[in-house]
Amino acid sequence: MQQKLYRVYKSFRGLELCLVSLRGFVEPVVRCLTPLSSVGHFVYTLLTSHNKYEGLKFACSPRESRTNAINEKKFIPENNLPLGLVRWRNKLFVSIPRWKAGVASTLNYIDLDGPQDQLLKPYPSFKDNFIPDSANELPSNTSLVSVFRLFVDPCDRLWMVDTGLADILGNGNQITGPSIVIFDLKTDQLIHRYSCKPTDLKEDSFLANIVVDVTKDTCDDAYAYIPDLGGYGVIVYSLKQDKSWRIAHHYFHFEPLAGTYNVSGIEFQWTDGVFALALSEPREDGYRTIFFHAFSSTKEFCVSTELLRNYKSIDKNEAFHDFKLLGDRGERTQSAASFYDPKTHVLFYTQVNRNGVGCWNSNKPYTVENNPLIFSDPTLYEFPNDLKIDDDGTLWVLVDKLPRFIYKTLDPNVINYSIYSINTTQAIEGTSCQ
Repeated sequence: MQQKLYRVYKSFRGLELCLVSLRGFVEPVVRCLTPLSSVGHFVYTLLTSHNKYEGLKFACSPRESRTNAINEKKFIPENNLPLGLVRWRNKLFVSIPRWKAGVASTLNYIDLDGPQDQLLKPYPSFKDNFIPDSANELPSNTSLVSVFRLFVDPCDRLWMVDTGLADILGNGNQITGPSIVIFDLKTDQLIHRYSCKPTDLKEDSFLANIVVDVTKDTCDDAYAYIPDLGGYGVIVYSLKQDKSWRIAHHYFHFEPLAGTYNVSGIEFQWTDGVFALALSEPREDGYRTIFFHAFSSTKEFCVSTELLRNYKSIDKNEAFHDFKLLGDRGERTQSAASFYDPKTHVLFYTQVNRNGVGCWNSNKPYTVENNPLIFSDPTLYEFPNDLKIDDDGTLWVLVDKLPRFIYKTLDPNVINYSIYSINTTQAIEGTSCQ
């Protein structure tokens, strides 16, 4: 598999091989190296180097020093773990949820056109991200507590769900309720913040992902789909109506026999339901197919967005059968994220138990044979957590060793977080996804 990956790398020309070094766990610096054999493939790797703790420049205001932040436990370097990513033009956004206490900034970006050495930049500002874990309210409407997955729509807007929950694995402080947050990427200004209604949520709800159904011609009529992995449902939000509603279905639940994971020798059990959502291109009727699966599952399902948009006014019993089972990927194929590529008609998805990325050509039957593992390496791709495809047809994959972070500790002497990219056409070359 590595030989194929190297061959794919060599097919690129004219770019540079880049690394993003994460000093002391959360001080990332972009370093561009001379590419081997003119390899033109971007690779952003967040390196941990425990002996370099100088200057938390990306997370400190003029009045706040890095030393004071660490001493006061406002910033705990080893508690910061990147999880979500998305690219817009020259910005590569990276989220760092507040899994534990001491996260300095939950939403950040890397300037892809910037200097060789640069730090993660808080977005939209440091002030909007630096919130005490003990806070009992948002400092302002633009403040961000804890962000997981990110989505950029064709209207140059950045969407996310702010869970409002700090120190998730610790004391669990719900600073504010979950909300949908939308930024204008051209002006870096907040467009809208919508707080989820109590009827949208269940006792165990956890909203960590969002996909947006919109075109350049329908910017004011966008629909967002938010999976509830803990409450086993999907929340639909209409921007035009500024309203939301909840959808329930058996297919949103986890599979009892797919709840056991083993990643690099770390065994654990998760009961996460629907999490990965991916939208096809619009059909002739203007609606899309939405592909979805539970995190703790090996099966893929789909449904028309027409049903999700009009769910409040349709017969729920009849609608139940409009959700379709596509098939099963096979044993140990649990997936944290997926994204559909309209250029190749291929659904790409992470495979956390197999430390790699898989794919399926949507023009073929959904079988084990048609779901190949295109990249896999227990060292390079330990727990691929998120992936996205940008407007240039580039697949971006974020790897972060989340199980080690939760159940053990990360080794500061090795690479712990990585972001890779590859052209989607090259990624599927020679596979059944072609």
